[in-house]
Amino acid sequence: MKPGAIQVEHAARRFRVYPKEGRTLKDLVLARGRARSTDVWALKDVSFEVEPGSAIGLVGRNGSGKTTLLRLLSDIVKPTSGHVEVGGRIGTLLELGAGFHPDFTGRENVFLNGSILGLPRAKVREHLDEIVAFAGLERFIDLPVRTYSSGMYMRLGFAIASHLEADVLLLDEVFAVGDEAFQRKCFGKIFDFKQRGGTIVFVSHDASAVERLCQRAILLRQGEVAFEGETHEAIVAYHRQLADERNPEEREAGLREWGSGEARIASARLLGPDGEERQQFAAGDPLALRVELEASQPLPPPRLSYELRDEAGLLLAGSGADTAELGWDDTGCIVRFDVPELPLADGRFRLRLGLADESGEHLYHQVDDALTFVVYPSGGESRGLLRLEGRWSQEPVGAAANTGGR
Repeated sequence: MKPGAIQVEHAARRFRVYPKEGRTLKDLVLARGRARSTDVWALKDVSFEVEPGSAIGLVGRNGSGKTTLLRLLSDIVKPTSGHVEVGGRIGTLLELGAGFHPDFTGRENVFLNGSILGLPRAKVREHLDEIVAFAGLERFIDLPVRTYSSGMYMRLGFAIASHLEADVLLLDEVFAVGDEAFQRKCFGKIFDFKQRGGTIVFVSHDASAVERLCQRAILLRQGEVAFEGETHEAIVAYHRQLADERNPEEREAGLREWGSGEARIASARLLGPDGEERQQFAAGDPLALRVELEASQPLPPPRLSYELRDEAGLLLAGSGADTAELGWDDTGCIVRFDVPELPLADGRFRLRLGLADESGEHLYHQVDDALTFVVYPSGGESRGLLRLEGRWSQEPVGAAANTGGR
C-alpha cells in the first residue's frame, strides 16, 4: 500500500461490558459464570478509502464511534471484524502527553515520549529546540512536568507529536489545546503537514476547522456511516441531528453551531453610535445589534433569541423577539436591537443567538459566540461587570430621625 493511503473495509468493533468490574482475583473467581456481559458495538460495517495527501473529517455526536475509528487506524485496538490498513508511518494526536512521567523534567519527557512514538534519539535531539520553542516552554523545560499547568502539559505533548515525520496524521479535538494564539500555531503546523503531502484524519466539533482543513467528511451515527461526501453537507447533516437540543453535551468539546437549517442567522454585527461595526465599546456607549435572517423556503415567522454572557459563561441577560412583528416576509428579514446606554462596566462579553420555530422548541439555527466584544471603563470609580445607574442625594437629618423612630 502507498504511504499515506488508508483503506477500511466493513470494519466493526465490539466491546464486552460487564455490570460490575472485578477488581481482584477473588472477585473474578466468585463472579465466574454469574456475571452476564453485554456486547456494545462501537462501530458497525464502516467502509471508506482515503488517497495519499488528502484530508478527511470525522463528525458526529459523542459516542458515535469517531475516537474508536481513530484507534483502529492507529492500531491501538484491532477490529472485531473487517479490515483496516494504513500505509506508512502514523502520527497520532489522540491523547496528548500520554506516557509522560510526572517526576521527569520536560526535557527528559521529550526524549521519553519521542521513543514511545518511534522517533530515534538522534532525531529527537535534532528537533529538541524546535519542540521546546513551539510549546513556549523555554523557561520551564528543565522542571518536573508535575509542576506544569494542564495547558503547559498539553502544549508539550502536541509539540512532540506534531514534529513526527509521519505519512498519516490522526487528530482528535486538538484545537482544544492551549489558548487562542497556540491554537493558531497548531492549525498552522497541521496545515503545513497537509501542504507537504501528508494524509490527515481529523475529528472535531468545530465545523469551521473541519471545513478549512478537509475536502471530505464522514458523518457517523451510532457506529455506522450516515453520510460520506462533501464536508459542508456532512456538517449540515450533523447539525440537523442536534436541532431539538438547546444545550448538547458536545458544546464542551468545541461545538459552536447547530440546527435543522431551514432558516439561519446569515450575519450578525455590533454597531457603534456612528453606525460602524465595532468590537470595542466604552461603558455607557449606545450599541446596536444588527441581525440578518434568511430561510431556504417559505416559513412561518420564527423566534429570535439572544443570551449575553461574560467570559466565564455567566448569563447576564437573555430575551427573544417574534419576527412576525419585525417584518418577516416568509424568507427572511433584517432586524435591529438598540441599546441606548450599555449597562456594562468592564470586561469581555459574548452573545449567543438562536432562531427557532414559533413554539421555540425546534431549533433552526443556534450559534454560540456569535459575537464577542470588549467594554472598557469610561472613567470614575466603577468596578465589576455591570454599570449601575443612579443618583446620590442628601437626605434631611430630621427626616432620617423620624423614619428611624417608628
